[in-house]
Amino acid sequence: MNKNKLTVIKVGGAVVEDPRLLPALLRSFVAIPGPKILVHGGGRSATQMAEKLGVETVMVEGRRVTSAEMLKIATMVYAGQVNKNIVAQLQALGCNALGVTGADGGIIKGHRREVKKVDYGHVGDVDNVDGKALSSLLDAGFIPVVAPLIHDGNGNLLNTNADTIASSVARGVTPYYDVTLVYCFEKPGVLSNPDDDSSVIPEITASKFSELTADGTVSGGMIPKIQNSLDAVASGVTEVIITSAEALERLDLGTHIR
Repeated sequence: MNKNKLTVIKVGGAVVEDPRLLPALLRSFVAIPGPKILVHGGGRSATQMAEKLGVETVMVEGRRVTSAEMLKIATMVYAGQVNKNIVAQLQALGCNALGVTGADGGIIKGHRREVKKVDYGHVGDVDNVDGKALSSLLDAGFIPVVAPLIHDGNGNLLNTNADTIASSVARGVTPYYDVTLVYCFEKPGVLSNPDDDSSVIPEITASKFSELTADGTVSGGMIPKIQNSLDAVASGVTEVIITSAEALERLDLGTHIR
């Protein structure tokens, strides 16, 4: 059976929180043909709100430690301010957007991250995505806009990395769609030279990834992004593309992970 194509777009907070960049991104998102899902971050806004409210922001190796107070702020900012601003702007563009967290409709369930070297607090790891529920929303004509919060089934919200949410959502809907996952960030793709935007690596496979990490070409936060991408492809996602928000209407560009 031929499955319809679905595009899952993950956009970082640097774009969705910038009133100068967001309108162009959303116009490009609306122009993507067929059903689609938008997953967004919003960490900078959460940090700014925490500062205003006198709540300390603690980061360990680039990951946010989510205290009980920080979880309240994350919920307020991600599911409220950032999510509903995106939804309202998409509605203005004629796109029938529906803002959700993982708790809404029970679409993303997980567990609190186990304490090993670091206690990340109210941070969740994904156990299950209800792809059928998401498929039902898409079939009804809605465009889900997913905030990076999940639930544990026991009444608790958990803060979850938006890249992980996007990868999990993409995998969860593979039984129903031919899925392309797109990670948008500030660079035009994975670069062989971080100071040269024209040095985009056009394709990465698992073996190529091993070479790139071994020689230090790929490092830092790009490693989990590519690992998430390879895991998604191994789980049935057709293709993952890492590109810039400006290139969203040219998905032949960027770095392709197959």
